[in-house]
Amino acid sequence: MTELENSKGARPQRMPREARRQQLLQAAHRVFVAHGYHGASMDEIAEVALVSKPVLYQHFPGKRELYLALLDSHLADFSKKLEDAISSTTDNRQRVFATINTYYSYIKSESQAYRLIFESDVLADQLIAGRIERFNNKLASSIARVVVKDTDMSEAEGLLAGRALAGLSQVSARYWASTDDPVDQETAVDLISRLAWRGISQFPKEN
Repeated sequence: MTELENSKGARPQRMPREARRQQLLQAAHRVFVAHGYHGASMDEIAEVALVSKPVLYQHFPGKRELYLALLDSHLADFSKKLEDAISSTTDNRQRVFATINTYYSYIKSESQAYRLIFESDVLADQLIAGRIERFNNKLASSIARVVVKDTDMSEAEGLLAGRALAGLSQVSARYWASTDDPVDQETAVDLISRLAWRGISQFPKEN
């Protein structure tokens, strides 16, 4: 008897609420990545999680709420990695390299999560688009704080530069990950970080 077959006749194992929630999010991740939002069903998510549908609905009232919770989890994880990279050094050149390298590492090691965030079939949904916009704005603001502190740019100019640098990281990393014969990661990150640094380093703070 398979684990799935056994689950149909057995009562779900009791576990702490947060542990159960994480189990359900992991199952949802697998189903959403495999079938997209529109192709996924709560029935299949419950089946993959080895729980009954009532158990699934105790935690998430619907598929949209489940997707949003999963998106929030991935965005929080990615955002923390990027914030850690930005604060990892006071050397701005190394900070640029570390931040871009984090983008490349994430898209390489967490490619499914990255696709779910940025290549979903429901990016037009206002709640989902709003979450991704807040993620992009938070990253740009973190970059802008450093730029404004170490240059003579205004806050508005720093935020624009932050958006540009974040966009450079995202677009180049997505292209790099999608090519059949990519440049190795260290070379790619060095190339893009030098390009970014040569641009941003032209704005020293006036004495």
